[in-house]
Amino acid sequence: MKITFHGAARTVTGSKHLLQLNNGRKYLLDCGLFQGMGQETLELNSHFGFEPSEVDAVIISHAHIDHIGLLPRLVKQGYKGKIYCTPQTKELAELLLLDSAHIQESDVRFVNKRNEKQGKPEVMPLYSEEDAMAVFPMFVTVPYNTPFKIDGNIELLYTDCGHILGSAAINLKVTEGGKLMRLAFSGDVGRYSDLILRKPSPFPQADYILLESTYGNKLHKLVVASADELLKFIVDTCLKKKGNLVIPAFSVGRTQEILYLLNRLETENRLPPVNYYVDSPMSIEATEIIKVHPECFNEQVQQVMNTDTDIFSFKGLHYSKTVENSKALNNLTEPCVIISASGMAEAGRVKHHIAINIDSAKNTILFVGYCEPHSLGGKLRGGATEVSIYGEHYDVKAEIGLIESMSAHGDYEDLCEWLSCQDPSEVKKLFLVHGEYDVQTEFRERLLKKGFNNIEIPSLHQEVELE
Repeated sequence: MKITFHGAARTVTGSKHLLQLNNGRKYLLDCGLFQGMGQETLELNSHFGFEPSEVDAVIISHAHIDHIGLLPRLVKQGYKGKIYCTPQTKELAELLLLDSAHIQESDVRFVNKRNEKQGKPEVMPLYSEEDAMAVFPMFVTVPYNTPFKIDGNIELLYTDCGHILGSAAINLKVTEGGKLMRLAFSGDVGRYSDLILRKPSPFPQADYILLESTYGNKLHKLVVASADELLKFIVDTCLKKKGNLVIPAFSVGRTQEILYLLNRLETENRLPPVNYYVDSPMSIEATEIIKVHPECFNEQVQQVMNTDTDIFSFKGLHYSKTVENSKALNNLTEPCVIISASGMAEAGRVKHHIAINIDSAKNTILFVGYCEPHSLGGKLRGGATEVSIYGEHYDVKAEIGLIESMSAHGDYEDLCEWLSCQDPSEVKKLFLVHGEYDVQTEFRERLLKKGFNNIEIPSLHQEVELE
């Protein structure tokens, strides 16, 4: 039995891990899109490192695009099996995959117009909306905490990971040759003090663990401070400087957290009287999906809902659904807040809003989550004085802000707490995935002190034998 790491190996995006049994059957854990990897991105997304038609089953941890975004390409290139996920993940995945296809097709049209003028060759999207829709009939939903036999070799158990709606750790019991092997894949671990969702659940003892490590060397600020930090940026930018506050935010999870914080500010009579725009059709639809799953909310939010039936709404909120609505925001004369996808500013409408607002010191671009260093968001967070957006160069004059306390990824304390249900002496090997290599090496030292003695940081396409 062996496992090969075809994504999120010494980097944060592109989650894909292929488990192969001695009998030749193959199981793919996640099928994510690489994002924000600079010129390497297209090449990484174009080649899986394995033959899609040879995969027997796909098991998904959650609906973020860096964990599901290559499913349409996998199917397009010959995969014909089932795709397992939680019911909530299925709802979000269908929405996000269509949006991903739409963004790719839209961005390609924009690039090809420029290429035609410059005499460059036409480029093609990784997949179309039609390709995305071909994935939907292949989804099979498995509820939390319900053992499910995928076949005679594999039993799946999902446990809540508290990262986004429907996110889960993948727990597998693999039986082969009369022997049992227990493998756990964290997906992405949420925070034990999440603003909206339940905290991560304990998971069964494992022999092998694949653990994300995005913030393996960081300790987040208290979540309760997020509302005050957000308020400060609104006041400084919109009221004092009379500028616009542009917030790149992932459509699932982060956008809803921002709306929840703004709702809280209103209930506390502290919300500044400006207009707030959510400019992302997918964010709007995702919010509606999340609203109908209060069973996944934490106790505090449940209590709030006893007196506030819509925790994502407040005075001054506007939803911008159409392209015309989005373009109209460029002509506003009054200061405003624009919340738009994507969170890394690597795709979607937010790139246009950054292009419009980046050349004025009165405006602020506020990042509220992780950005891959090579992405547009990563470059801005890293202090770039000039950036390229759709082939055009822009001087960075706007203020670049950051609220790290809003991350949906657990910090090293959250990750260690997630592992606390395990007996380290029974863990044969722990693999660190979904993190930058320097972060992972620091996190490895911390875990060694906690008794996990065999810790490996796999590289891209590395194959490892499992006993």
